[in-house]
Amino acid sequence: MTTPATRSGGFPDPYGHSSGANLADILERVLDKGVVIAGDIRINLLDIELLTMKLRLIVASVDKAKEMGIDWWESDPALSSRARRDELTRENAELRERLARLEELEPGRARKEAP
Repeated sequence: MTTPATRSGGFPDPYGHSSGANLADILERVLDKGVVIAGDIRINLLDIELLTMKLRLIVASVDKAKEMGIDWWESDPALSSRARRDELTRENAELRERLARLEELEPGRARKEAP
């Protein structure tokens, strides 16, 4: 006969440690497989839609997210140093092009004002 796991005092353990699953195992499974939570919130007044919010939450490991085609953080300059560097390079090239066009339009003036 088996008995449930007990804490001190003889009461059953509410977390079921005898099942063998702990938080780390559950987290590993969630990150490995991924979890999607989706929901919509709508606020109506007299059948007039005032506000609609669509919420989507995905919990997955980086590898799993990339496998699913989700990699937006790689192109976000706030989250990726490579994306930030690429954005600065692009902005620098655009400014150089604008400067070259301005110098072509007014070649004498651009040279006189340069220090």
